[in-house]
Amino acid sequence: MFDRQQENTYPKNLTVGERVDLPSVYGTFKLIPFQDKVNGLEHIALIKGDPQPNQSTLLRIHSACATGDLFGSLRCDCGPQLHQALRQIEQAGRGVLIYLQQEGRGIGLMEKIKAYKLQEQGFDTVDANLKLGHQADERDYKDAAEILHYLHISKVDLMTNNPLKMEGLSQYGITVETCIPIIIKPNKHNAFYLQTKQERMGHKLLQQAFDQEKDRFENLK
Repeated sequence: MFDRQQENTYPKNLTVGERVDLPSVYGTFKLIPFQDKVNGLEHIALIKGDPQPNQSTLLRIHSACATGDLFGSLRCDCGPQLHQALRQIEQAGRGVLIYLQQEGRGIGLMEKIKAYKLQEQGFDTVDANLKLGHQADERDYKDAAEILHYLHISKVDLMTNNPLKMEGLSQYGITVETCIPIIIKPNKHNAFYLQTKQERMGHKLLQQAFDQEKDRFENLK
């Protein structure tokens, strides 16, 4: 496990909290909280095993989703992605999950629910954000990169379907060695949402999920 003596360079824009063990249904992780000094947002790093500075580290950057992560919403794929990532890190025996407070792709919970209302009226997830005066995706990965630098991690195997996460880490000095897709089967509530993310936001490999569920997905259209 990381030794505090090794971590002699604290992140410039984050306050680092105390570390504790977090026993979970997926295994025991080391939990470290962080707080952005500018906007006050609080993030979490869950660390499994002993990631090595000279090796690529299995990583999931997960944006908070109260509806999906906490309440099991079927509108999105956030909850299943979170739990699958934790399972994969546990199976690997070493890795990091960074949980960022970026509700609604960075627009916050209130605005996200407004976007949901527009989606009920026929807007897709991109146009709903634009209608509210937001970008399709307002997230930035500076805090995630600072957390990784704090942990002396500079190379990662990133679990994501989102090319913006790869680009976002790269611009802050993190090398993405490989991209590992997280394939979630669509359901009748999120099929259009997933298709929109693929077609309009450039998310990769979602078609694999649709291909695996082809007959079922056709019935959802």
